[in-house]
Amino acid sequence: MGLAAMVKAEQPGVVVGLNVSLENLVDKIAGYRITPRSEVVLINAEGETYAYKNQEDVIIKSNDRQIKLANLKQLDSEVLKFLSDALEPVERNLDFDFQGERWVGSTKIIARPGGVDLYALMVSPVDELLSEAVAIRWQSLITTILVVLLSLPVIWYVARKISLPLKNLARESNRIARFEFAQTTRQQSFITEVEELDVAMNMMATTISKFINLINSLAGEQDLDILLNNITRETKTVSQADGAFTYLFDETDELMKLSALYADADEPLMTDSLSAMSLDDCRQLLGADASKKSRIMDIKAGTSSVFSPLLDIFDEQSLQVLVIPLANRNNELIGLLCFVFLQEMAAFGTSDDARIAFVEALSGFAAVTLESRQMLRMQEALLDAFIKLIAGAIDAKSPYTGGHCQRVPEITLLLAQAACDSDDPRFREFSLDDKEWKALEIACWLHDCGKVTTPEYVVDKSTKLETIYDRIHEVRMRFEVLKRDAIINYWQQLGEGGDEQTLKQELDNELQTLDEEFAFIAECNEGGEFMAEDKVKRLHDIAERTWLRTLDDRVGISWEELGRKKRSEQQKPPVEEKLLADKPEHIIERTESERMPDDNPWDFRLDTPQHKYNRGELYNLSIERGTLSQEERFKINEHMVQTIVMLTKLPYPKHMKDVPDIAGCHHETLDGKGYPKRLVKEQIPFTGRMMAIADIFEALTASDRPYKKAKKLSEAIRIMGFMKKDKHIDPDLFELFLTSGVYLDYARKFLSPGQIDDVNINDYIAA
Repeated sequence: MGLAAMVKAEQPGVVVGLNVSLENLVDKIAGYRITPRSEVVLINAEGETYAYKNQEDVIIKSNDRQIKLANLKQLDSEVLKFLSDALEPVERNLDFDFQGERWVGSTKIIARPGGVDLYALMVSPVDELLSEAVAIRWQSLITTILVVLLSLPVIWYVARKISLPLKNLARESNRIARFEFAQTTRQQSFITEVEELDVAMNMMATTISKFINLINSLAGEQDLDILLNNITRETKTVSQADGAFTYLFDETDELMKLSALYADADEPLMTDSLSAMSLDDCRQLLGADASKKSRIMDIKAGTSSVFSPLLDIFDEQSLQVLVIPLANRNNELIGLLCFVFLQEMAAFGTSDDARIAFVEALSGFAAVTLESRQMLRMQEALLDAFIKLIAGAIDAKSPYTGGHCQRVPEITLLLAQAACDSDDPRFREFSLDDKEWKALEIACWLHDCGKVTTPEYVVDKSTKLETIYDRIHEVRMRFEVLKRDAIINYWQQLGEGGDEQTLKQELDNELQTLDEEFAFIAECNEGGEFMAEDKVKRLHDIAERTWLRTLDDRVGISWEELGRKKRSEQQKPPVEEKLLADKPEHIIERTESERMPDDNPWDFRLDTPQHKYNRGELYNLSIERGTLSQEERFKINEHMVQTIVMLTKLPYPKHMKDVPDIAGCHHETLDGKGYPKRLVKEQIPFTGRMMAIADIFEALTASDRPYKKAKKLSEAIRIMGFMKKDKHIDPDLFELFLTSGVYLDYARKFLSPGQIDDVNINDYIAA
C-alpha cells in the first residue's frame, strides 16, 4: 500500500510516475521522532493521516469493506487528539500546554503529490527535548565545581600575593586621608604597577607629612621675627639643603634685609658679610620676572656675587644657591627664600626637579604666611597708634590733664608685672600671657576715652565761677560799680554841704569794706579743701548788697540764653539787682534723652542730678570742696559711662573682650559705692583694681592739675592709706604697690625731685 503520483514532463509525450510505499514513509517519519514521547504524523489538508508510527491505525476498514484514512482523533495519541480540533492546514510553529506540560512543534508542507499538500506534524514535550541539555548542564556544573575546588588553593595563594599589597595600600590611603603618617611602610609586590603605586603613595605621604608639619609649626606663630626664623629653619630641613636664609623687604619696601642664616645647627650663623639688596638688585639677580622664576646660582671662588660671602661662611670653594622669590597675593615680590647646597645638583635630575617643585610649593605658603603676619603686625601697629592718638588727643584737649592717659598705663603695667613676679600666695595664681598683656595695655590707654564728650570748661574748671570764662570778672565789675557809686555819693553829699572829714571817713570805710568783701569772694572762688558754714553765711550776707543795672540784659545774647531769661518777668532798666544771685536763667535743664534709664543695657546705677548744670553764683561759690558743683562732678564722672558705652560698641577679638570691663571700672570702690555700676570687690576685675590704684596715684602726684598743687610722695601715699581703710582701693594690691617699689620706680621717672621724699611703707602694710 502506498501513494502514486504522476507529473507531466516538459518534453512532449513524457510523463513521470511515482509510487511510494506507506511502509517506507512510516520508516522515514519514525526517524524524526526526537524523544520517546514525540509524535510525528503525515497528514493532508483535511487532517487525514498518511503515515504514523503505528501504520495499522492509519487504515480504517468499514463494514462495507471500504478502506479510508484515519484522522488525528482516530489515532492512538492523546496529544494528537488534543490538537485535532484546533489544527489548521497551514505552516506554523506550535507552542501549547497539554496535561500540565509544555509542548512545542510545527506543521510543514513537505510535498504536493498530484496537487495534494502533505503536511508533517511534529510535536514534542519540552522536558524531553531539554533532557540532554540538562544532563550536559549538570555534567558541566559538576566539572566546574571540581575544577574550582582543585584550583582554590592556587587561586587563593595567587590572589593573596596580588591583593595583600593592594589591601595594605588601601589602608595606607585611609591613613593618609586621616593625616596619619607614623605607620607608613613599603609594600613589596611582583606586579610592576602595584610597586610603582606603592612608591608614589610613600612619596605622597612623606610630602604631605612634611608640608603639614611645616604648616603646624608656622601657623600658630604670631611674632613676625620668630616666624621668619622658623620658616627658614623648617624649609631648610624639609628641602634637605645644607643651609637656608631669607631676605624680606623692610617697612619702606626699599631694601630687602637678611634674616638669620641656618646651617646644620639650630642656632643661626653670623650674616654680617651678606649685604642687603634693593629691588633693582633682586631683579638683576633673578631677571625681569623676579616674582615668579626660581634660579639655581653657581657660586665659585674668584667670582663676584652678592652670595660670595657664603663661600667663607661654609668654608667651600664652590656651592649652589637655589633662589626662590616670595610673592604676595598680588604677585608682588616681598622677599627671597634661598637654599645652599654644597653638593652640585643635577642639571635636570628627576629627584632634584621634584625637590625644587616641593620647595617652591612650600615657599608659596611661606610667602602668604609672612604677608599675613606682616599685615597683622601693621594692623596692630595702626591700632596701637590710633589708641595712643586718641589718648594723646584727650590729654591735649586739657592742658591741665596732659599726660594722664600716658602715665596711668605706666603704673598699671608696672603693678601687673610685680603681681606676676610675686611669690606672695595672694598673687601666685595671677599671670598674663602676651594677649592678656596687650588687652591690659589697650584698656589702660583707653580708660578715659569718654572724656572726649566732657566739655573742656568742666574738665578745666579751676575756679568755682568758671564756665567758658571766669565769671569772677563780672563780680569784680559790680564791686567796681559799687565803689564808683560810693565815690559819687561822697561828692554829691560834699557838694550839698556835708562834713568833709566825716564823709571822707565813711567813704574810706566803705571802699575798704568793698575791697575786703571782694577779696573774700575771690578767695571763695579759688576753691579749697573745705568751705566752712561761717564762710557760707558771710557769702550770703555780702550777696544782699545791691547795685543798679541801667542797661537791658536781654540784647546781644544767644537765643538759648534768651530762652532761659524768659523764665522770669522782664524789668525795664534801671533795675536794682543783688550783688550775687541764683537766677532762673542760671539753670540748664536736663532733657529726658540725657537721663540714663534704670534698665539700661550696661547696668549703670547713677544718682543723676535734676539739672544738667546750675550756674547760680551763690550756688557755685558755696561749693564745699574743690571747684565743681554736683552737676559738674556728675558730668565729669559721666566720662566713665561714655567710656564703657564707646568701648562696648567696638568689635573685639576674643582675647580683648574684657577691655571695656577693665577700662570702665577704675572709679569703682570695693564697698560698692563707686561708679558707674556700684560694683563690689568680687565684681571688679583684678587688673581693673590695679588701674584704680594707678589712676589715683597719678592724679595725686600730677603737677598739672588746676585745682590743686602736686602732692609729695609721702602725702600721696598717706591719702591712699586712708582710701585703703575706707575700702576704696584693694588693700593687697596697695601693699604690693609699696613693697614691690612700683611707686618709687614711677616717682623717679615722672615726678620732680622736690616731690620725692621718704615714705615709711611699714605704716601702711598689715602685720
